[in-house]
Amino acid sequence: MRRTTLIRAARQSELGDLARLEVQAGQLFHTVGMSEIADHAVDRQALRRSQRQGLIWVAEEGDRTVGYVIAAVLDGNAHIEQVSVAPTHARRGIGRRLIAHVERWGRRQGRPATTLTTFRDVPWNGPYYRRLGYRELPNAEIGRELTVTMRHEAALPGMDSSLRCAMIRFNGGVL
Repeated sequence: MRRTTLIRAARQSELGDLARLEVQAGQLFHTVGMSEIADHAVDRQALRRSQRQGLIWVAEEGDRTVGYVIAAVLDGNAHIEQVSVAPTHARRGIGRRLIAHVERWGRRQGRPATTLTTFRDVPWNGPYYRRLGYRELPNAEIGRELTVTMRHEAALPGMDSSLRCAMIRFNGGVL
């Protein structure tokens, strides 16, 4: 029997659980030789800030949080900062539903597209987002705020910027 997944705004009291969930989900990076990425420390201040701004949504099944997504606005577009799904609930469409939630939120806000940054070739990153209708942005099309985000990410431990890309999906999926 498939459980119903509810997507709702994150509560401040859940932030510790979300940080643990992100660490658990990130362990998959060990399987592709990216141990520094897998072992990164969660920025709890950023989590608190995003939650206060109403930019974190959780996927809940029953009384259990099984995933979450953090959004922002960069260069006038909705932007997906983080998507994490509990390993026990992977490959059930929860990440896709969280991403679609941010896309709908962006459309309601009048945002023309949704962007994200990701590893180009890690199977559950770039290839996954391409299947969802995202395309890689050439450097010349990357906006100023997205560029700043990518520079910040490149400075994180274990982050090889040559393996990263920015991606975009326009509203309605039209490229």
